[in-house]
Amino acid sequence: MSGIDNFTSYHEELLEGHYDCVDRIVVNAYFEYAQSAGGFRSWWRALMGSDETLDRAHLERMAGRFKRRLEAYAKKNKIPFLLCEAGERKHEKAEPYVPQDSGFKGVFLILVGRAPAPVWEVERNHKNQITNLYRKKKWPYVNHYHIHLMDPEWGHVTIRICGYPPFGAQVIANGHEWVERQARKRSLPVKKEGNCFTGGAGFQALNQIAKTLRATHAVGRLTKVCDRWLYSACLCFALDSDEQERTGFHYSYSVYQVEFSRNLLFRSGGQMEDLFQRMVDRTRARPTSRKKFSSPAGVTMINIRAGFGPVSRSGREAAVLQDLERERLPGPGSMVRERSVCR
Repeated sequence: MSGIDNFTSYHEELLEGHYDCVDRIVVNAYFEYAQSAGGFRSWWRALMGSDETLDRAHLERMAGRFKRRLEAYAKKNKIPFLLCEAGERKHEKAEPYVPQDSGFKGVFLILVGRAPAPVWEVERNHKNQITNLYRKKKWPYVNHYHIHLMDPEWGHVTIRICGYPPFGAQVIANGHEWVERQARKRSLPVKKEGNCFTGGAGFQALNQIAKTLRATHAVGRLTKVCDRWLYSACLCFALDSDEQERTGFHYSYSVYQVEFSRNLLFRSGGQMEDLFQRMVDRTRARPTSRKKFSSPAGVTMINIRAGFGPVSRSGREAAVLQDLERERLPGPGSMVRERSVCR
């Protein structure tokens, strides 16, 4: 999404400003060499000296050691180590624990939940020789650790790592948090409500900062934040530095998901609401049809206001159009967001 689209251009006189920003970023981290059966077996030999111990019991033992080390680290550093129930929204559970100190750096919360993972299965014959090394089509549920941390450049970053070798992981970051920190470094005042800028510096300046995340060299920025924390805050509990070096363990990266948002800030909340209702009307079925009335897919309004008391239409409210996702934010007020999702 580049330049001003027809919708934004047509309603520009109603807008106080607009900006484009990369939003949620999810990066897959994996040890490429151990993704095949032969590669995993060779890596195990380099780690253990032979493959005589390559069986389900030893894989589970390694996963248990990962958990014990991580839990001991959390206890020593007074970091909350919490178990999550099935279906529990982990990002919401983490919100109360986010440090308010802008200078905080490092891990502040660890959540544990169960999810499917491609765990290696080993079959041996009566001579104890490996006859098959494979992954089940239906992945078993195993512990995954959601390590929440604050990065000086990217803000709140979450790393989700599997406790079973070869310790696949995902690094989850947010472009809005990166832009906010870059703006503050340049002494630009910014006002952020939830995951949207609603005031402060001119939106043209925010656009210029956010544009750098869409450039080719942004890959280097993502690689740096992944390297900065995957080895020092995650993998170290499974393999020490000597084991990593001896076995040649290093992560490769691929982009799993990128969300891009176009954010429109309306001068009047009333005008925004009227526009939203007209958009809804355009998608409604004819009166003779029995189909239920519905709003456009992925379009939601979220009021944003400061202070208390009844919501005023004349107040400052942000509007964003959201293409593919519907999101709800807590509290009074309305916003509409446009988001493109690429997987």
